[in-house]
Amino acid sequence: MSTRTAFEEARAEGRAALVGYLPAGYPDVPGGIEALLTMVDAGCDVIEIGLPYSDPVMDGPTIQAAAQQALERGVRTTDVLRTVEAVAATGTPTLVMTYWNPVEHYGGRRSNGHSGVERFATDLANAGGAGLITPDLTPDFAPEWIAAADARDLDKVFLVAPSSTDERIAMTAAACRGFVYATAVMGVTGARTTTSDLAGPLVARTKRATDLPVGVGIGVSNGDQAAEVAAKDGIAADGVIVGSAFVRALLDHPDDRAAGLRALRALTEDLAAGVRRG
Repeated sequence: MSTRTAFEEARAEGRAALVGYLPAGYPDVPGGIEALLTMVDAGCDVIEIGLPYSDPVMDGPTIQAAAQQALERGVRTTDVLRTVEAVAATGTPTLVMTYWNPVEHYGGRRSNGHSGVERFATDLANAGGAGLITPDLTPDFAPEWIAAADARDLDKVFLVAPSSTDERIAMTAAACRGFVYATAVMGVTGARTTTSDLAGPLVARTKRATDLPVGVGIGVSNGDQAAEVAAKDGIAADGVIVGSAFVRALLDHPDDRAAGLRALRALTEDLAAGVRRG
């Protein structure tokens, strides 16, 4: 199933899609796969898998902590792709969220002249991945990725923000495939106790520029917040993107993996019920 199809199926049910994020390799590679499969089973419609990176300038402390532990345990890009393959095998659209540097330098240059970008795109497609979310790459600096993605029918998910001009939103949305990622909180990622009052206007501006689904990431941490983001008379997002809250569910149980998975399942079920109330 494609990412856009997952959004459209959720819309046909009168609800937003639930998009769940975890970094690959936390608490380890098999444990991360088990956690992601738990999220799929409990109600996530789309999965984002983070590629742990040593300089995560846009990640908040929760995601940084998990990603750093994954790196310290030796997680590599090949482990990320192995995780993608396991999750995509469920039929759930599975994207990688990554800073651009690891993609650009993936495998270096080979004798046949293929770049790291082309090799990454090929290996991601071969693993069943749906595409990439690139928080630090904008379409005007992405011609190589756009070409590689288009050649392999991979989604290109770029970000818009409250500070984006209408012209910038239109340009970004035109380059996207799958959905547009609206990050409606200025600053790094992280769960928050209230939703952002910047989200509604940003979603409305983005929807005026495109017919693609618009997913919103604003630090949602519970079903009530998910319902607010999905509400048709409120923010009216097509997708509710949750990351830090899922990571926190695992971080809070470092010595009891079963308890972490139970917490993860309970959170997913709460969020899935929330998008259905919206």
